[in-house]
Amino acid sequence: MSARFHTSPATVPLRQKWPLLIVDADEVLLRFADGLDTFLRRRDLYLDLTSYRLHGNVKRLDDNTVLIDVEVTALLDEFRTDLDWLEAVEGAQEAIRTLSAEMDVVVLSNVNAAQAEPRLRNLEALGLPMTLLINSGPKGASVRALAARAGKPVIFVDDIPNHLASVAEESPDVFRLHLIGDERLKPLLPPAPAAHFRADTWRDALAFVRARLDEAKSRA
Repeated sequence: MSARFHTSPATVPLRQKWPLLIVDADEVLLRFADGLDTFLRRRDLYLDLTSYRLHGNVKRLDDNTVLIDVEVTALLDEFRTDLDWLEAVEGAQEAIRTLSAEMDVVVLSNVNAAQAEPRLRNLEALGLPMTLLINSGPKGASVRALAARAGKPVIFVDDIPNHLASVAEESPDVFRLHLIGDERLKPLLPPAPAAHFRADTWRDALAFVRARLDEAKSRA
């Protein structure tokens, strides 16, 4: 399994001239917020989804007081360190399996090396034994490096507008798809300005990707 865990875009195995799908993990493939809330409730805490952020939204069950940022950061580190049980976003498994027949698929996730193995175990348990590239900060540079080695089209999927904007700046030719898996989170964030398309479901995302594949084939 560790062979699919990469720290540099240069080592990610890509087939020559194959289209490439680059996908985020949390809230794109995996139900992160739902899993985090389960984790917190076991500790007499809960996630109050009033805005699209974690810091400031973790509260105590007994009195609804807000945890300070350093406490939330420590909880997130603990949550991610042995995280291999998150459920899949609805439709993600079927869409990825379908697209894997026509494209290389890489998961680009902002986790550290210690958190990579649990992430891979989680994907494996969901029937998604995928290549994982870990990242820190904006994702534009990693996407640019991957896209430079891939065929056309290259499509990037993320729930965070800042990552979509980073990719737009670094690799404007990459198609950018905004997708948020958790129904509770969707109303909290408007469509990302840097995205070509906001997909409400993986069915919508699959249709968008297929259209880009068909366009590329018609030009070949």
